[in-house]
Amino acid sequence: MIFFLIYNTNINIMEKIRGIYAASMSILDENLALDVKKTIKHAENLIDTGCHGVAIFGSTGQAQLLSVSEKISLLNDLSKSKYKDYYLIGTGFNSLTETINFISISKSLGFTKYLIMPPAYYKYGHEEVFNFYSKIINTHKDIKIILYNFEKLCGYKFSPESVQKIVSKFPSQVVGVKDSSYNLFESLKIDGFSLLPGSESKLLKGLELGCSGIITATCNVTSSMARKVFDDFHNKKEQTENEKLCKVRAIFDQYNLISALHTFLGKRESFYNNILPPLSILNEEKKEKLILELNSIDFKL
Repeated sequence: MIFFLIYNTNINIMEKIRGIYAASMSILDENLALDVKKTIKHAENLIDTGCHGVAIFGSTGQAQLLSVSEKISLLNDLSKSKYKDYYLIGTGFNSLTETINFISISKSLGFTKYLIMPPAYYKYGHEEVFNFYSKIINTHKDIKIILYNFEKLCGYKFSPESVQKIVSKFPSQVVGVKDSSYNLFESLKIDGFSLLPGSESKLLKGLELGCSGIITATCNVTSSMARKVFDDFHNKKEQTENEKLCKVRAIFDQYNLISALHTFLGKRESFYNNILPPLSILNEEKKEKLILELNSIDFKL
């Protein structure tokens, strides 16, 4: 069974981004429009149940499928959230101009931390990526950026050397990397820099190697378990949840993560079954298999 603990969030926000972060889901209404209130409620609940923070408009939030107007509408209300300082804002644009403009709007609402992936579709190398981030930072020198390393989605993979180059040039702005390609978290070492693997299966090993935490899709359903692994590591306690946490992630990894998460949570609330095409919830056969596998390790709603 999943037991949700309500965590005390009256803590200081440290300059270094660390801890358990969920790549939060976007909630849609029956017309497939972004439901701003439910999306914010979902994000706040993730913090209440263990996350140190939440990434908004990441891959799991269907950022590339949402309209700009929907994103701005959510930011307007999110700026009034009690957890405003706990959010990383994903940009999710291929266009440099749209990225810069979106940051301008979100900065005007008080947001300072951003998760930025290199543009998708076109082939390019390290120098072109360096120039992309340089142009963003030269326009917005007062922001903090988490690089997003996910070759599977954007076609580009950061190397340790390419990260080092960007950080050396912009040490006050580029403060971390979400590593969903898993080629950095074991080898990259930069003082004061946040290394955040993109899977719970890398959480404990990453912490042992000096990583700062994780940013993951499945923390939408594993927040309290992941937080316990994190806290037990830092409190030097026996690990009692990590094995099960890794099993949950392995089960979800058999499917499209966004589809599987919406399908799983759709058992509890039907609005989670709303998802933007070309994405879809799992068919009945896959849904049944997912639920049976999760039940087999006693992971239930």
